[in-house]
Amino acid sequence: MEPGPGPVGSPHRAPTLCSIESVPSREVRVRVAIVGSGLAGLAAAVDLVDAGHQVDLYEARPFMGGKVGSWEDPDGNHIEMGLHVFFFNYANLFALLRKVGAIENLLPKEHTHLFVNRGGDLRELDFRFPIGAPFNGLKAFFTTPQLDWIDKLRNALALGTSPIVRGLVDYEGAMKVIRDLDRISFQQWFTSHGGSLHSIERMWNPIAYALGFIDCEAISARCMLTIFMMFASKTEASKLNLLKGSPHRWLTGPILEYIEARGGRLHLRHRVTEVHYLDPGAKAEGEGPRSAEAPHVTGLTLGTPEGEKRVEADVYLAACDVPGIQRLLPEAWRRFPEFDHIYQLEAVPVATVQLRYDGWVTELGDDPGAASRRRDLSQPAGLDNLLYTADADFSCFADLALASPVDYRKPGVGSLLQCVLTPGDPWIPRKVEEIVEATDAQVRALFPSARDLTLVWSNVVKLAQSLYREAPGMEPFRPDQSTPVSNFFLAGSYTRQDYIDSMEGATMSGRLAAARILGRPVALATNDAVPAGVA
Repeated sequence: MEPGPGPVGSPHRAPTLCSIESVPSREVRVRVAIVGSGLAGLAAAVDLVDAGHQVDLYEARPFMGGKVGSWEDPDGNHIEMGLHVFFFNYANLFALLRKVGAIENLLPKEHTHLFVNRGGDLRELDFRFPIGAPFNGLKAFFTTPQLDWIDKLRNALALGTSPIVRGLVDYEGAMKVIRDLDRISFQQWFTSHGGSLHSIERMWNPIAYALGFIDCEAISARCMLTIFMMFASKTEASKLNLLKGSPHRWLTGPILEYIEARGGRLHLRHRVTEVHYLDPGAKAEGEGPRSAEAPHVTGLTLGTPEGEKRVEADVYLAACDVPGIQRLLPEAWRRFPEFDHIYQLEAVPVATVQLRYDGWVTELGDDPGAASRRRDLSQPAGLDNLLYTADADFSCFADLALASPVDYRKPGVGSLLQCVLTPGDPWIPRKVEEIVEATDAQVRALFPSARDLTLVWSNVVKLAQSLYREAPGMEPFRPDQSTPVSNFFLAGSYTRQDYIDSMEGATMSGRLAAARILGRPVALATNDAVPAGVA
């Protein structure tokens, strides 16, 4: 391979492409190699191709998307890595979708959160109200039948003494307090402020499982309170959307088209097997003090369908998840605390189950009219929204034939339930048939009116390592996007950004990484649509 134009930027900590800042970006074309094609890598690539640079994305899998990956099986069934819900507070992801012309691919749902209890008992956390935030949220929590009045009052006591109240007049001050609460779990914080364990079990645990795949006893208070802060500050933040269909068609596909139209390239089935680098600071046994000069990446070796190959670039961005970055980093780099801390992070398992029936499962009721609607495959019927439950091993689920109909509704059949089994630990070692049987039985316990429907197709996707475990005390171990290696950067929702591990967090991390590479500030979109300057 032809050698590159040499290192770009300073050899010190937090390097950037500042050496080209004084030259119009279109006159200096820098080669950037991005490892990973999830939302973090794609978001970074968009900003880098916009700046005129050559971007190559290397993806180990046969499909792009990372944790929002999806594909179509030989029988035309669309399969996802998980259930993907888009809250309106995903300001940076929504801005990206507007830029690439894909915002219309989101289907907004009614502004209410639905809880399905055993026996077809449907309860709401209803945010629909003539007056906006925070009053619509107060109305939702005071009127929800999911909790009794004692729990509601204790809920009000906890939230009323939270940093959220301060955030209504001082958002950044409140967020500073919330960040400090990373040291304790949400359950510790909530019960110490008067909240009840019954509220945790019936409402907050399903929400925590949906957000981070762990319960309130295991999740950091920072994560949950960050979400509440955003919901309280903007009326529409708690409203959600689902894609009209499969992510590779309606989410990552349009982003990739934008990148490719500007010269970027995606290489599938390209797995990094080695990072090549020069390290003047490496110290052999018996040598004197290390050099202060930073390491510098010189290339990557990749395994590909055509055999092993080496690629070289000027700048390298690892846009991986936690297990991916832990595999990628050279062992010698662990002498830097920024890299060594990454090995303190863990990823949680999750299993996603798809179940297709010969009728409409979430059409409630036993009367003749409901029974007829449930069997009428020409007319979709049921609950078109994200659904939570405290009475099954899947905390959240949706009927994608209703909620994402373009790819998931099929003629001649009915509901396609997508159920997220959390915690996933007990399910990963179990056989697919056992998982399907157990999930189907729990669906029928939630919807006894669907007892006569037949399961006609199923699929299970197991991820032994998915989101990083947002347990108390993990925040200090999240790395910045710039690193001690002069031309090596990080992206991924586990990296330092002011949100949780999510599609929005991944998008933010990618934009922050691109800004570090370009040596310029980034104006991140915020929950109130006012840009926040981040250096």
